[in-house]
Amino acid sequence: MDVGFIGVGSMGAAMVPNLVKAGHRVRAWNRNAAAVAALQGVEALASPAEAFRNDAVLTMLADDRAVRSVVIDSGALREARKDCVHVMMATISPALVDELHALHRAAGIPYVAAPVFGVPAAAAQAQLNVLVAGDADAIARVQPLLDAVGRKTWPLGDDPKRANVAKLAGNLMITLAIEAMGEASALTESYGVTAADFLDIVTNTLFAAPAYQRYGGFIATDTYEPGFKLTLGLKDVDLALDAAKARAAKLPSAELVRENMAAAVEQGMGAKDWSILAKMARRRAGLGDDVA
Repeated sequence: MDVGFIGVGSMGAAMVPNLVKAGHRVRAWNRNAAAVAALQGVEALASPAEAFRNDAVLTMLADDRAVRSVVIDSGALREARKDCVHVMMATISPALVDELHALHRAAGIPYVAAPVFGVPAAAAQAQLNVLVAGDADAIARVQPLLDAVGRKTWPLGDDPKRANVAKLAGNLMITLAIEAMGEASALTESYGVTAADFLDIVTNTLFAAPAYQRYGGFIATDTYEPGFKLTLGLKDVDLALDAAKARAAKLPSAELVRENMAAAVEQGMGAKDWSILAKMARRRAGLGDDVA
């Protein structure tokens, strides 16, 4: 399959080689052209519009602003092949998903939402979990691409924003897990049980799950190099809260985590892995003011 790929950041750069390995012809565009040049077997494109002249185009960008600029404001949709399936893999707001879906319908371009759970290391091993929603025929056409980058595809119906809401909810749960580990290890440390010892226990017993083990390890070793930057995590929590507000739903724990994440960004931690949120729990517990 001829595949366009937009957005060769850390995740995109880890995904593209698996598409090439699966036998697809990949043509990519990125604001920083050097990122594309570093990928073997990939043709560099001069504009986002060129990516939409393939059988399918996969988009992996940082946020709503980037997606709006690259996909909508650039005019790429106006120049797209009518049979090109657009697979949006970015974590974006449900409101933007609705807008994109409407624009794609007007342009006659199939739109599929397919955000993923996983970090670049998992992407490099084709071990992402793909949450997918949209037209069933369009999904079937791009399923070989999803199979090439992921370990499993999780279908969520025909409304694309369902996939994005599920992704935001999952990321919100990770922030709550980090907050819980930060507070719990602050308690144990106040009684002389180190974070390393406590988190080794709970991440191998009560919470023996990948997210707890990954981020618990960062907290235990006081190592917070990204990873997934705190600023991006804060963006996702903001999107989750906005989505809840649109349905008049209240998320009190999310409000607390958002406040703590924003405070951490203000204190210069924004470029660190989002597990550095645990530092704020330590501070509130009065166990020190050390900042990585």
